[in-house]
Amino acid sequence: MVLNATQPKDYIDIAEAVSKELVQTAVARDIQAGVPEEEINKLRESGLLSLVVPKQYGGIGATWIDALKVVRKLSKADGSIGQLYGNHLNLTALGHVSGTLEQKEKYYRETAKNNLFWANAINTRDTRLKITPDGENYRLNGVKSFATGVALADLRVFSAVQDGVEIPFFFVIPKDREGLVSNQDWDNFGQRRTDSVSFTFNNVLVYKDEILGPPSPPDNAFATFLGIIAQLTKVNVYLGITKGAFAAAREYTQTNTKPWITSGVETATQDPYILHHYGEFWVELQAAFSLADKAAQQVQVAWEKDVALTPEERGEVAIAVSAAKALATRVGIDITNRIFEVTGTRATATKYGFDRYWRDLRTFTLHDPVDYKLRDIGNWVLNKELPPVTQYS
Repeated sequence: MVLNATQPKDYIDIAEAVSKELVQTAVARDIQAGVPEEEINKLRESGLLSLVVPKQYGGIGATWIDALKVVRKLSKADGSIGQLYGNHLNLTALGHVSGTLEQKEKYYRETAKNNLFWANAINTRDTRLKITPDGENYRLNGVKSFATGVALADLRVFSAVQDGVEIPFFFVIPKDREGLVSNQDWDNFGQRRTDSVSFTFNNVLVYKDEILGPPSPPDNAFATFLGIIAQLTKVNVYLGITKGAFAAAREYTQTNTKPWITSGVETATQDPYILHHYGEFWVELQAAFSLADKAAQQVQVAWEKDVALTPEERGEVAIAVSAAKALATRVGIDITNRIFEVTGTRATATKYGFDRYWRDLRTFTLHDPVDYKLRDIGNWVLNKELPPVTQYS
């Protein structure tokens, strides 16, 4: 059977096939770290790069509900690639949400036509990258951290600050733009194949039409809605990683784990304490999946409102996504840590790579502490105050 990426069932099947390929080499690639060129090539070949590009611009036109299922499937095999692909999907819609009408059409069409891969180093907390006017265009000098997957991206999104201007500039530049140097400094214990290095900018040119926005109308609630989608994308990366840990541990328990010597049973699958742990894992996962899927439906409804989205509607979706993120974080950290309770001492051998699930998840969750999400939810519950509009909500 020939799969067609434009058909809903087929692109889910394609994602499953890519996931099965990735999981075969995930442990070795985690140890190797480095630039994920092989993995990004698989994504290019899969036909999934234009997944959320609307059909009128040549894309697949998937809903965010289905797109996030694809993110979850890829993350189950490899958290690094789930993150890279999730970021890519969000960025392909950046012109739609934060750009002009011309930028929206341009970036959607170019992505679909040329099978382009997107990556970014937006991180507005890092203000070392400076932008200065140069005639009608601009120049960039400085450093930007967490340039996740940028080395392989066809289109690269950055933020920079201009002296005396409070709001940062967001812009899109092509891969062949001169003056960018990768500092090859990504050596964290998790998400090791994201290549989240810093880049140094040496008098890099930015054309005026590469600066995003302003959106039309400039003060609409939809203009910041991509931040909420990015949060839910992270939720599905977390859940994919956790589901991967659960599946790998279950297979190991069924084939390799020995029952405890005082358990009184012959196999690990009969050990009462192991059964108890798996029961807890399953219940936790079902709750987290349910909350994330419900939030995805709310995101899709809000997305379809486009510029008609009200601030109140945006805020209510933000609360739903924050709740899903809080639960996914807690469940993920719990399960990826406790899988060793159901696999045993021998499962700590490096060749199994069971520790990568916790390392990947913990590295990712630290970028946006969930305690602040819980505070926002509590403020909404008690005071009916919606969360503030930031890049993180």
